[in-house]
Amino acid sequence: MRVSTSQIYSIADIGMRDAQSAVNKTSEQISTGKRVLSPADDPVAATSILRLNQQLGRIEQYEKNVNAAENSLEQEEVAIQSIVTLMQRMKELAVRAGNTGVMTPTDYQSIAAEVDSRIGELINLQNTRNASGQYIFSGHQGDTQPFTEDGGGNFSYHGDEGQMRIQISETGSVPVSDSGKALFVDVPSGHNTMNTRPSEANRAVPPARINVGEIVDQEAYDEFYPRDMKITFNAPESVNPPAANYTITDDKGRVLVANAAYEQGEAIEINGVRVRISGQPYAGEAATPGTIDFGAVTPVDFTGAPETVTLTVGGKSETLVLDRPINNAADLAAALSSTAEVTAGSGADRNAERLANLGVVVDANGLSVPSGQNLTVRNGTANTDSVFGVATQNDGTTSTDGELAEPGDSFLITSSNKQGLLTTLSRLSEAMKNVESNPESKAELSNIIGQTLTNLDNGMTHLTAAQGDLGARLNTLESTRDLLADTKLHSEEVLADIQDLDYAEASTRLQMESLVLSAAQQTFAKVSGLSLFNYL
Repeated sequence: MRVSTSQIYSIADIGMRDAQSAVNKTSEQISTGKRVLSPADDPVAATSILRLNQQLGRIEQYEKNVNAAENSLEQEEVAIQSIVTLMQRMKELAVRAGNTGVMTPTDYQSIAAEVDSRIGELINLQNTRNASGQYIFSGHQGDTQPFTEDGGGNFSYHGDEGQMRIQISETGSVPVSDSGKALFVDVPSGHNTMNTRPSEANRAVPPARINVGEIVDQEAYDEFYPRDMKITFNAPESVNPPAANYTITDDKGRVLVANAAYEQGEAIEINGVRVRISGQPYAGEAATPGTIDFGAVTPVDFTGAPETVTLTVGGKSETLVLDRPINNAADLAAALSSTAEVTAGSGADRNAERLANLGVVVDANGLSVPSGQNLTVRNGTANTDSVFGVATQNDGTTSTDGELAEPGDSFLITSSNKQGLLTTLSRLSEAMKNVESNPESKAELSNIIGQTLTNLDNGMTHLTAAQGDLGARLNTLESTRDLLADTKLHSEEVLADIQDLDYAEASTRLQMESLVLSAAQQTFAKVSGLSLFNYL
């Protein structure tokens, strides 16, 4: 067998390249400290290494989540403890204010000033943000400021009732925020109470305000509870002479007070509740009556043969009877509003009742509906056409000028068995500001102070329960952190067993591979130097 010069070089190149590659790989293993540098080195081990690295990455993220959750919950815990301390101070002031026998209105003004200051402090605490700038008492709405003041001692909550959660393990998560409504608004009340607020549809500019209100007769309110009330402002033309006025209805639409005169800031008392409205509420627009004017009346005598017409208003119809001689518009108006029969058995005696049922007014000029609905007169005859002076047969005649009233601003008084912390303090402050030096006024204040003390106790109990829940969450985070640390340590040990290099074995192997490389290089040098010309 002959070996060509090119084969010698090719074989030497392959051998030295393989030897050099082995030396390089071992050197890289020693420099990195890792046995498996690529999946080709050990496919089974590479799969385990990938899985363990992913697990360690998740553990690292969970540890960051635990730290973030702990920071948020600790900040919430501090905020709630500050609120509890504030409530304790408010109890002290309420107890002091309860000494109505010696306290003067000036003294109460001083106490009310501190209460107002504490209300500002309380709303700031309830609007606490975490390190990420998120409101911790807005539920899921972390970017939304939870509490704002509406004026008149009223406050609104703008968050939701959810809780933001953060993942702290493969299967576990923990709430890192709370609903301010659940913590600070939905506090059980020691008595049946109510809340006040303006309707969102109000149109006055600047907006009219309703104050937080107070219950001045608990017994009267308990009898009305749990119904709600609505104060709606009417057009000035609703009363004579025209003036600002309002109507109060219950939640079934029943009128409790109709067209009462409005004076800005004057107390409105109903069913044991006292509220005040300030500003100029939008009054709305009065209704334009729907009318049908009588035309030229042609005399007709209906005595012998009564005839009827149908009036329809708002989908409701009534049949009116004509049973007498009609010579002019005044006779027609009298016949349509009759309470007696001229022709026995005609039924004309109920005409007035039927008009009232439809809300129709009749006079010598014609028919009208003051509520602004349009009306139709129909189902008549040629004779009724003659006396009405307009078409009454078949579809008859329908008015087109009626326009319904446009309601004005409204304010809601809603019943509740819960009372927020801000509302409790606001009512205490307002009661002290308005107290007078007479037994009746001080008796009212004494009742409100008693209610305040009960509701403050309820609020502190409510917050103490929340603190217990926070403590449980923090304990969960602590135990989870320990579990993550143990899992991380175990995973790192397993990873080291699979991935880390045995330096003693690698050093010995490197020396051997270096020796092989050196031998290959020296052999090539010897073989490449052989030539027949050396022996000629």
